Order: sequence, then C-alpha cells, then structure tokens
Amino acid sequence: DVTGFSIGDRVGYYGALGAYAEVTNVPARRVINLPDNCSFERAAAVMGQGTTAHYLVHSCYPLKQGETCLVHAAAGGLGLLMVQMAKRLGATVIGTVSTDAKAEAAKAAGCDEVIIYTEQDFEAEVKRITGDAGVHVVYDSVGKTTFDQSLKCLRRRGYLVLCGQSSGPVPPFNPRILNSLGSLFLTRPSGVDYSSTRVELEWRLNDVLSWVASGDLNVTIDSITPLPQVPDTHIRLASRATIGKLLLKP
Repeated sequence: DVTGFSIGDRVGYYGALGAYAEVTNVPARRVINLPDNCSFERAAAVMGQGTTAHYLVHSCYPLKQGETCLVHAAAGGLGLLMVQMAKRLGATVIGTVSTDAKAEAAKAAGCDEVIIYTEQDFEAEVKRITGDAGVHVVYDSVGKTTFDQSLKCLRRRGYLVLCGQSSGPVPPFNPRILNSLGSLFLTRPSGVDYSSTRVELEWRLNDVLSWVASGDLNVTIDSITPLPQVPDTHIRLASRATIGKLLLKP
C-alpha cells in the first residue's frame, strides 16, 4: 500500500520507463516525496544512479570498514556516487579514469588512489597499491575491455560486481576461471531485483535523497540539455568524455 501523497507534492520516481517525455504516468509505488531542500535537478541526477550505487555497495557486496574496492569509471555519474558511498562505509577506494581532469574529480569525491588507465596498467597498479593482496570487490561498469583484468585484481574469494557494459558485453567464458583465480564470486545485478519492494525502494531513495539534501552526498551535473537535443546528449555520453550526470529538461 502507498499513502501520503497529495496533489502538488514534489515527487520523483525510480524504476519506471518513459523519462524522455514532457509528461509521464508512473505507478504510485515507484514514487517518493522529495526533501524540501533538494532541487528537482539534483533529484533527477541522483535517483537512478544513486539507487544503483546504494544497492551495489550496501547489498551486492556490502562494503565494510577497512575493506578495499576498485571502482571503474570513477568519474562518471555512477562512479562518483559509488566512491562517496564507499567512503561513508569506511572502505579504501581505488578508482580508474581516462584523463587527468577525471582523476581530479575522482580524488575530490574521495578516491584514495586513482589510476589513469590510458597511461597505466590498472591490474599492475592495483597489485602494487595492495601489496599483491588484491581488492575485496571490483565494481565494473565497463565490461568487455576490463572484465578479465578485473578478475585478476581480486583477492581470494573476492567479488566481481559487473554493473554495466560501456565498452560492450562480456563474451562467454568458462566459469572454471573463477576457481583458478581464487574461488571468486561474480554477479550481474539488476535494479529491479534490488528495489522490488516498497520498503527496499524507500530505504534506498530516502538514504540517497537525505544525503543529497544535507550536503553529505555531492551530485555532479555535467550539463542540462533541452529534450529536443537528446541526440547530441547521447553522442556526448558515448564519447565517455563527460564528468557526472547529463540531464534532459523538457
């Protein structure tokens, strides 16, 4: 049951299709009230990827104080949020980025170590940083080009959370490799499965929006573009040259 909404409330939603529009019809169970001091722009920028970042670091592999994680694309919209949430949990965060500018953004978000993968071998760097121990978990939103090396960055019984495929889907592989590299775990999560109930959805979104409203979670907005210019926005997104979120505004 969903109650507590009135006409004129400031609301947002997560997990319903149809955002590329001036008007959207959304089931009430996917809607949540916005804090008064959270703007629509910041809410729009954080609800999707903020919820994703929340379930990745709190549920897919629940990071704990003193653990070490590797976050690929650490200066992207998802990456910047994951870095901040991982630091809130007391983890040491290693991030990979493609440029010096993105390295600065990742450091500002809280990365303890930043690897510029266009200039450095991230597998070798992770082993150097961890003294060959490897990390507890890799959050890999890149996919095809990073998957094999991500597995090799893990310590024994480590977790690879494959949460995207910006470089393309991972080709079929022999699961036995998980055994040979140290009894590793692999998951490919979906937001639908980590916000399937109203209770879980409210937990994640109330956390995320309250952190944004209080200033404890910084939301980086790269640009706000009129809806008719969506093709140009997708070209920029595909270029992987942006930092933070790209918003469309009707």
